[in-house]
Amino acid sequence: MCKPGVLIISHGSRESSWVELVDEAVKKLPLQGDIPVAVSFLEIVEGRLIQDGIDVLEDQGVTDIIVIPLFVSSGSTHVDEIAYALGAKDTADSNTDLEPFHIRANIHYGTPMNDDPEIAQMVWDKVRDLCVEPKQEVILLVGHGSIYENFRQRWVKGISSLAEKVYNISNVVAVDYALLNPDSVRERMEYWQREHGYQVIVAPLFLSEGYFIRKVIPDRLEGLSYRYTGRAILPHPLLSEWIGNQAHFMLAGLKL
Repeated sequence: MCKPGVLIISHGSRESSWVELVDEAVKKLPLQGDIPVAVSFLEIVEGRLIQDGIDVLEDQGVTDIIVIPLFVSSGSTHVDEIAYALGAKDTADSNTDLEPFHIRANIHYGTPMNDDPEIAQMVWDKVRDLCVEPKQEVILLVGHGSIYENFRQRWVKGISSLAEKVYNISNVVAVDYALLNPDSVRERMEYWQREHGYQVIVAPLFLSEGYFIRKVIPDRLEGLSYRYTGRAILPHPLLSEWIGNQAHFMLAGLKL
């Protein structure tokens, strides 16, 4: 008999507030029934790593683990290496030190946020207060990107589609995107400012606030005039709904 459980995996951080935001979002999951849920982290958070989460669920008799990778893009090498280490794919598409996990249950691997309409709404909700003259404003989404070409292409596919969806629910002139790897942030900023004369509102595309939002992005834009949300996706009530929707969709595919 199939007994499902849900394992939510995100990157992890040394900042306790980062971890707490993920935990709070998971506590509000709209899941029905008595389905075990575990939250794990790829690194740093000792005692709550991925193997710990697997063990917690299997100790409760879970036979089928639905894995939700809580990352913003399929272009993340972490999404790929976790899939490999969980046995959801035979080989990793990049070098990884992640060893295969010890698993007895069946693994059902989900997809990260990418360009889901709910993610677009979250992004717009974070930036809309800075929009004061929409006819003169452009939103610039800034994502991590990748030094690997195949992963960069996945990043571009997701963030470009997300930008279009944010544009469709906003009232600004345009919604563009830039990546930190390879660095295109300053170039896209100058394109809209110098060539078109628009005010640019920068919206970081990161799960939770940390080093990249506080330090890296502002450093890349030093000396330029712009508005900056400085806000990550979390906290946002829709993220709990997004996780729940992913879990419900995958649960529907299991023979319970």
